[in-house]
Amino acid sequence: MLTGMARLLVVKATAGADSPERCSQAFTVASTAAASGVDVSFWLTGESTWFALPGRAAEFELPHAAPLPDLLDLLLASGKVTACTQCAARRAITPADVLPGIRIAGAAVFVEEVTAESAQALVY
Repeated sequence: MLTGMARLLVVKATAGADSPERCSQAFTVASTAAASGVDVSFWLTGESTWFALPGRAAEFELPHAAPLPDLLDLLLASGKVTACTQCAARRAITPADVLPGIRIAGAAVFVEEVTAESAQALVY
């Protein structure tokens, strides 16, 4: 746990079904931190942006991994989930398309979060 190191953990998922282990690692680390009481900001970028859409996490399969819908639900309930503005636009995803609780924001917001004094960032 990040006790004493940071109060905000920013996790950026850059992979989706194209790299399932990397994708699952990002979701697992972020949700484990959130379940442990750490304040988490989880970013969906690149191919992981698709998981902002209803039903997409349920399509993801990786043997011996926790189900993505469960991890995403935990993150939505206890953290902040953001889809990258440019990544969403490249996939024609709008704010009206995403799951409730997911915001679309850009680089300025990401930089603000990762440069906060209490932040630690991880990129998968």
